[in-house]
Amino acid sequence: MASPRTVTIVALSVALGLFFVFMGTIKLTPRLSKDAYNEMKRAYKSYVRALPMLKKMGVNSIMLRKSIGTLEVASGIVMTLVPGRPKDVANFVLLLLVLAVLFFHQLVGDPLKRYAHALVFGILLTCRLLIARQPEEPLPEKRTLSVNGEEQPLLAEEAPEKGKIKVS
Repeated sequence: MASPRTVTIVALSVALGLFFVFMGTIKLTPRLSKDAYNEMKRAYKSYVRALPMLKKMGVNSIMLRKSIGTLEVASGIVMTLVPGRPKDVANFVLLLLVLAVLFFHQLVGDPLKRYAHALVFGILLTCRLLIARQPEEPLPEKRTLSVNGEEQPLLAEEAPEKGKIKVS
């Protein structure tokens, strides 16, 4: 049976991965939702206007939107389908993207309701990464000693009764 830790990591990985595939696809194409796609285009234009440094570097709103959308789709696919260490790398990349998007929302003065989803998913990404990075706790082994053909627990590992001190 899978441990609760494993179930939690898998559930968060699949849910977060699918969410970011969906959101990245909305940034890349109007096929899923034309209104949401147009809203993304408008939002990224305001982000580039608010950060003139991006324009100086040659980054326009289309390039910014498509690069973030592509990273979200790729990382979301990795989070959903690829096992092991790449999943943690994708988690970290998505966390950085969420932080960048939160920065952009703050920069243009968006109200909380416009970026609350990014805040929630950033917290979920952080939780998933923290749970995944915790070492797996091994189950305690019960060590025994064979005396005259009988298995007996080692004396040092027996827990003393509550309130009493064991003296050997």
